[in-house]
Amino acid sequence: MAFWAGGSPSVVDYFPSEDFYRCGYCKNESGSRSNGMWAHSMTVQDYQDLIDRGWRRSGKYVYKPVMNQTCCPQYTIRCRPLQFQPSKSHKKVLKKMLKFLAKGEVPKGSCEDEPMDSTMDDAVAGDFALINKLDIQCDLKTLSDDIKESLESEGKNSKKEEPQELLQSQDFVGEKLGSGEPSHSVKVHTVPKPGKGADLSKPPCRKAKEIRKERKRLKLMQQNPAGELEGFQAQGHPPSLFPPKAKSNQPKSLEDLIFESLPENASHKLEVRLVPVSFEDPEFKSSFSQSFSLYVKYQVAIHQDPPDECGKTEFTRFLCSSPLEAETPPNGPDCGYGSFHQQYWLDGKIIAVGVIDILPNCVSSVYLYYDPDYSFLSLGVYSALREIAFTRQLHEKTSQLSYYYMGFYIHSCPKMKYKGQYRPSDLLCPETYVWVPIEQCLPSLENSKYCRFNQDPEAVDEDRSTEPDRLQVFHKRAIMPYGVYKKQQKDPSEEAAVLQYASLVGQKCSERMLLFRN
Repeated sequence: MAFWAGGSPSVVDYFPSEDFYRCGYCKNESGSRSNGMWAHSMTVQDYQDLIDRGWRRSGKYVYKPVMNQTCCPQYTIRCRPLQFQPSKSHKKVLKKMLKFLAKGEVPKGSCEDEPMDSTMDDAVAGDFALINKLDIQCDLKTLSDDIKESLESEGKNSKKEEPQELLQSQDFVGEKLGSGEPSHSVKVHTVPKPGKGADLSKPPCRKAKEIRKERKRLKLMQQNPAGELEGFQAQGHPPSLFPPKAKSNQPKSLEDLIFESLPENASHKLEVRLVPVSFEDPEFKSSFSQSFSLYVKYQVAIHQDPPDECGKTEFTRFLCSSPLEAETPPNGPDCGYGSFHQQYWLDGKIIAVGVIDILPNCVSSVYLYYDPDYSFLSLGVYSALREIAFTRQLHEKTSQLSYYYMGFYIHSCPKMKYKGQYRPSDLLCPETYVWVPIEQCLPSLENSKYCRFNQDPEAVDEDRSTEPDRLQVFHKRAIMPYGVYKKQQKDPSEEAAVLQYASLVGQKCSERMLLFRN
């Protein structure tokens, strides 16, 4: 008999894939295929082991794409937060938020957000068509066929920059033109019409490139006041009164950029609250109405879902119902393990909610919905960076919790490749279930949609099912090994389904979880 440390075992009902369905990514009407199971309850360790074998949950439905058959192979991707360094574009998003909170600055131009992972987007419509076909008390809502991703790079979030010319005073222009030197480095500007053009009576506007060159010039001057400086000035770079920016030996950490102190008179206040997904939790219950209203606003504006398809039943089923049993072991994080909503409160109202699972080894991103009115803050990128920082925070108390799972990476879908920008990150080999750095995987993915990332031809799945008779079955209110259960069955298709289930969940999970059969 299996032993369940949490006191309550996982109970699942497995449904083997029988057909192809419409793909939510490439819109192929019969290109997607996955296996799935309805999880009545699940321990966090079982789910951790399942996502490390390519499974993923949407509400209580847990599914695994048939990788070598589906049109858009979905590879599990995880980021390594302990080594993560924000990129230049990530820093722009964080600084944009700080400027908005401190001074109320709103970037000009339209900004499309880049939402982090969403299992409702990840799951294909066919998965839910399969469930609707099954006799389940809680039938799942089919996904909209017109899912639209707004995944423009955060680099395009602000209005395209116009080149700014380096303005010189009129006296300097005249001096240069009268000296016989080439005039290509100087722009002559006429007096602009009222309300248009630059005001030449004010200090000149300087490009970042020019400022960097000026810092280099001053550095060279300190090293060699004669030679290098003369060579630098000979390139046509005028001296400047701007002092070089003090450089730190260490770049700012992610936490420095997120939690930079704000002035006392800051324009806005942002608070991030971690709330357990449970109607028994008073904070979750009291904020449910506001959170649900935000979800409807997001689905209608971003995914163009009809309002009548965004009811409380659908919202609860997908984003508030979780099979994960909450656990609070003494060696775990203070918040415990389970499913949570990270609510982003701006000036007393919720503007975004990140749905996450906290598991023994990782924080797993499930979904994000936000107020479209605040798209200019790039809340998808911002929330991902906050979740990476949150993972690092949890790691301080629970050392084995050191990864951030971002759902599926789909190289064949250009809109889903942005997850590879959070590095260092790894992709899961679909055959041996080992993690491989994404840099090693990309060349193979350029040649083929489906790839085995493990380069060792002798390597096999270490947790493959080797003793299926030890698999645990829950049948007629009794728990029994599959070796006992199969003696009562005469349907050959039943044995094929059970053996397929065992191969997909692995030996460890098959012995711990209870496979419900009626």
